[in-house]
Amino acid sequence: MSIKSKYSLSILICLLSYFSFQGQEKSQKLPITEVLGTISTLHQVSFNYESNFLTDIKVYPPADNLDLSAKISLLEKQTNFVFDQVSAAIITISNPIKVCGYIIDASAQQPLLGATITGTSAYAVSDENGYFELVLKSSKELLTIRYIGFKTIERQVKFFNSGQCDPINMLEQQELINAVLIEGYLVKGIDKNKDWSTSIDYSKFTLLPGLIESDVLQTVQALPSILSVDETVSNINIRGGTNDQNLMLWDGIKMYQTGHFFGLISSFNPHMTQVATVINNGTDVALTDGVSGTINMQTEQKIDSKFGGIFGLNFLNAELFSNIPIGKKSSLQVASRKSLDELVRTPTYDVYFDRVTQDTEAQENVAEVTSSNQEFNFYDTSLRWLYNPTDKDFLRLNFILISNELSFNETVAEDSILRIRQSNVAQNSMAVGFDYKRQWNDRLSSTLNIYNSDYKLQAQNADVLAMQLFLQKNSVSETNIKFENVYSQDLWQFKLGYSFIETEVINLNDIDLPRYVRRDEEIVREHGAFTQAWYTNANRDFSVRAGVRANYITKFEKLILEPRLSVRKAIGDHLELEVLGEFKHQNTSQIVNFQNDFLGIEKRRWQLTDNDSIPIIESKQASMGLIYKNDGWLLDVHAYYKTVDGITTQSQSFTTKYEFEKEKGNYDAYGFELLFRKKLNKISSWLSYSYLNNAYTFATLKEIEFPNNFDITHSITLGSTYSNKDWDISAGVNYRTGKPTSIPVSENEVMNDVINFDRANNNRIQDYLRLDASAIYKFRISDSFNSEIGASVWNISNRENTINNYFKINEDDRVDQFSRFSLGLTTNAVVRIYF
Repeated sequence: MSIKSKYSLSILICLLSYFSFQGQEKSQKLPITEVLGTISTLHQVSFNYESNFLTDIKVYPPADNLDLSAKISLLEKQTNFVFDQVSAAIITISNPIKVCGYIIDASAQQPLLGATITGTSAYAVSDENGYFELVLKSSKELLTIRYIGFKTIERQVKFFNSGQCDPINMLEQQELINAVLIEGYLVKGIDKNKDWSTSIDYSKFTLLPGLIESDVLQTVQALPSILSVDETVSNINIRGGTNDQNLMLWDGIKMYQTGHFFGLISSFNPHMTQVATVINNGTDVALTDGVSGTINMQTEQKIDSKFGGIFGLNFLNAELFSNIPIGKKSSLQVASRKSLDELVRTPTYDVYFDRVTQDTEAQENVAEVTSSNQEFNFYDTSLRWLYNPTDKDFLRLNFILISNELSFNETVAEDSILRIRQSNVAQNSMAVGFDYKRQWNDRLSSTLNIYNSDYKLQAQNADVLAMQLFLQKNSVSETNIKFENVYSQDLWQFKLGYSFIETEVINLNDIDLPRYVRRDEEIVREHGAFTQAWYTNANRDFSVRAGVRANYITKFEKLILEPRLSVRKAIGDHLELEVLGEFKHQNTSQIVNFQNDFLGIEKRRWQLTDNDSIPIIESKQASMGLIYKNDGWLLDVHAYYKTVDGITTQSQSFTTKYEFEKEKGNYDAYGFELLFRKKLNKISSWLSYSYLNNAYTFATLKEIEFPNNFDITHSITLGSTYSNKDWDISAGVNYRTGKPTSIPVSENEVMNDVINFDRANNNRIQDYLRLDASAIYKFRISDSFNSEIGASVWNISNRENTINNYFKINEDDRVDQFSRFSLGLTTNAVVRIYF
């Protein structure tokens, strides 16, 4: 190597050594206090921190040419301290702040999975236990906690307890106004709400007399002025109205079939239905139809992050329910029930079957014909999919399938040859619904509801003597689209929306010999627009809700305006005053053409209005109520007046006089309801009384005015329930006056080959009396399994209660009386396993 090359290499080594030494000097850590002093001098700022807080802490000094924010950022990364510039010249230094907690549903006291907790510098999502934790920079940061369907919470970090993970209760949006007015209206789980409705929460529900299942449509009959004159869930009468005048909703879907066993038990799975709300006046403008009342059944609205299920078995059916989480934002719920007839026929099943087939061809036939091989089964399946794509969006998909089928053989012997033909009747429903809710912010939300509901009743009556087959069919298909917006501001809530309903009804009568076919198909389309304002004062002791619904029926070019009004005023601490009023209408009704239609099992068929011989049914109702509550005592008194126009004789279940008339008219009903309830420790006892005066007006009948078929003048219920963590025990008595009926004129029963009835509904069947009891025992099998067993007795005294009378002319031209009776003594038992 040349001397020049050696010289150049020496210079290069020296330069590298110098820069290396300079880099080592700059990369050496210095006390942070020294570094802060340099920054203070260069940028004219001061640092505030506790004494000894920075002792023995060293950092790499940032380059002098960096700006202040870059230097602070480098120091934060090295120390994990929080540098908070509280003003242009002051920067505080502190440890990061850890915040944790559990997000809880305030009503159900259950953890909420997927709640979002957002701060200025951090973000978290609650887990399956509702737990979250955040590391924040400042105690002044504002945390925002959101969960779809719940009121947003905003809280500064300084208001969290340091080092403690406390529960944070969130209120549902609807509870902000629809808060409970009276908890435990009858028993635990039945509440009176501030929106003038009564709700039954089956997750909290204890027990009512004679029931061991949370049967939705049986439990609502415990409320004043709600009963069934024939002891079925498919014929519920609210303040003297017929069943077709009730709007039955399952998760926003109108249902045209409500019962299994052709009306003896509800067709809605009790484990899928969480809340049933009953409205008999002052209805929200978003709802239409149901001139007598609304029963709104709702399933769980929140995603459950835990897998669980229920299996149950009673003397009528087996049942299964399961909740299946799908990730953190979705869950699937499946429920099903199936009758036991194909496996075993229990005594309870036989009692129900005999009640359904009483005085029908399935039970009794003409002398030459024998009915045999009676088979009956039912099932229902429901499915729900819940999905929260974000904390502001909520999707729900619902599906329900209901089926009832009864069949029997008719046998006749001719010339030693047996001829056998089968008759059957089937009643089925299938519905699907889609709901989407967008919570734009704490004040504004939008909801879209779409559903299709299909119902079909079909019977095949085989006349083995005449070699004739008679097919009857009644079907309903309804499609609904509804969009509504709700805006809340301070003490006000505003609602604005639109709905479209298309209803198609088909009726078919088909006889093969002689050939006869009649098929009637009707379609009605209706547009509805609605608006409503709801004011509640700051003290929450006064509220008024007023709105109007405009309905336009395109087929008849008819506009119907329906104002609605509800007012509530608290008077002191113990009194509440209510005033309610509403106009409503409906386009469908149920009629009976002949008592032996559909084998006499389910005689009613749905029909649409033609705005002529079958009018649009319109109602007006007003009521006033006073509620007193104090120290476990409750007194609830309501008086009401209701007029319903556009009814037909065929829709009123006449079985005696005017059974075959086809006239239109109206009825007026007025009455009052009285409820006493006392809570004492674990016992809740109640006495309810209802008075009703209900009369028809049919201008074209011989008798223009006469008592309504559903005029139950007096109705009394007395009951008591005891409940603790292990036992629910309940007993009660139901009494009511008999329903009106017409009887033949004594000594002149037949005229011109027809029954000569006396004045319409001038008599009554015998009074109704029933004593019931039930009990459920709850216990734990293991850490993962709970169980309960229960038993009930319906009609303990085995009283033969008449529910209807019929009259027929016999071969001697005399009149025979026939009666249908309610259930006699009926026992049931259940075992359930929760997992």
